[in-house]
Amino acid sequence: MNQTVSPVTIVMIEDDEGHARLIEKNIRRAAINNDILAFVDGASALKFLLGEDGSGKVNIGRQLLVLLDLNLPDMSGMDILGRIKTNEHLKCVPVVVLTTTDDAVEIRRCYDHGANFYVTKPVSYEGFANAIRQLGLFFSVVQIPETT
Repeated sequence: MNQTVSPVTIVMIEDDEGHARLIEKNIRRAAINNDILAFVDGASALKFLLGEDGSGKVNIGRQLLVLLDLNLPDMSGMDILGRIKTNEHLKCVPVVVLTTTDDAVEIRRCYDHGANFYVTKPVSYEGFANAIRQLGLFFSVVQIPETT
């Protein structure tokens, strides 16, 4: 994610403050210094991603990567995933579903709706921290297109 053209902005949609801190801390431990924009609910995240008019044009030319929890207080993460992947300007934005749900049906549903990656949050602190560090290492090599 060390692009020379424009830096990738990580959009983290996570309502659990402890999880959000742990995610950011361990992404930083993986030497990822990109901006992380944290949102605690779907409405504010969608307002950022889609803009006031809902078109998604507000982020044209940016490189974004979304970390998405499925269990949010105001709407389903699946709804957010659907809005991102059906938007002409955001459909290529990588979405990493990062959630506690390890149900095979739910995992399949996320991929069917356009998720690029699905990561189950381990129950233990150390397991969760390790999973995020590994995800951070992955972010350091992945190529992300600009929104169009």
